[in-house]
Amino acid sequence: MDRARKEQIVSELGQIFEWAGVVVVARYSGMTVENMEDFRSQMREAGGFVRVAKNRLARIALKDSRYEDMSNLMTGMTVLAYSEDPVTAAKVADAYARKNRKLELVGGSLDGSTLDAAGVKRVAKLPSREELIASLVGCILAPAAGLASAVGAPASGVASLLESIEEKAA
Repeated sequence: MDRARKEQIVSELGQIFEWAGVVVVARYSGMTVENMEDFRSQMREAGGFVRVAKNRLARIALKDSRYEDMSNLMTGMTVLAYSEDPVTAAKVADAYARKNRKLELVGGSLDGSTLDAAGVKRVAKLPSREELIASLVGCILAPAAGLASAVGAPASGVASLLESIEEKAA
């Protein structure tokens, strides 16, 4: 690999580290190409990405970034899983690591805070952005639904009463 290509990779990795809400570092020793493609596919479906890069180039890209403390995790055969959403990459990586023991979570970083493997697993248990939005919308709509049923209840009661009176008269 020539110098220009290495500089390009360092630049791409630097952009990833600036953009990502979460970066997960894992070791993938023993994984087949099929396993890695499956992992990439699951990550892509969830809105995340997977990148394999030379550790030395990743450490250069990490220098002076908010993820700089993560450079000590870059040893052995490492793969980076990342997403803009602060939970997605951790969720998918943790789920895949539980299913395929050849992917070993090493650690990562959440918005600049370095995580160990246990920290990545804790982040994976957090609700995603979409789940939080759905929960918030449910909380907002619940009182409105209750109010609508309370307002409609007397009218339905009167209608039932009129219907029963009409049935008795007939």
